[in-house]
Amino acid sequence: MTERSAGLPTQKLVIELLDGEFARAGYDIEDVVIDASARPPRITVVADGDKGLDLDTIAQLSRSASELLDRVDDSATPYVLEVTSPGVDRPLTTEKHYRRARGRKVELTLSDGSQVTGRLGETRDGIARLVVREGRHADFAVREVALESIANAVVQVEFSPPNQRELELAGQSGREASR
Repeated sequence: MTERSAGLPTQKLVIELLDGEFARAGYDIEDVVIDASARPPRITVVADGDKGLDLDTIAQLSRSASELLDRVDDSATPYVLEVTSPGVDRPLTTEKHYRRARGRKVELTLSDGSQVTGRLGETRDGIARLVVREGRHADFAVREVALESIANAVVQVEFSPPNQRELELAGQSGREASR
């Protein structure tokens, strides 16, 4: 949204106002969605960081965002401001996304059409390390996958705790992956 809609600030203005404050707190603005047709209108700021977002951090970022927007917003148009994290269904598209998902189970669709599911380990220099089950005994192994060979990657929702050996191979002790 490039034009000011229904008296709301533009996406560009919201990003310009909030980006520095979010960066100082250790978070990136992934997206800003302005829905002027909602009643009341809604501004949603999607943020992410290497440590993830917990409820206390979201509340802190929301207060900061509200204060900054209130300073420049001279409109009488009321709106709802929401700060949120990307949903688990958001595809991983950048190396930063892969690093932040370390320890999580992911499903990858490779550019040749094949699929592989495993636990994400270290991602560096365009390579993701993926802990997968291989062999007749379905032992854990680490497979390196070039990010450029991945057509789609999505974090999987898990309902049971992961295998400790799998976490160790992914470079996690178990506490980090339970966020």
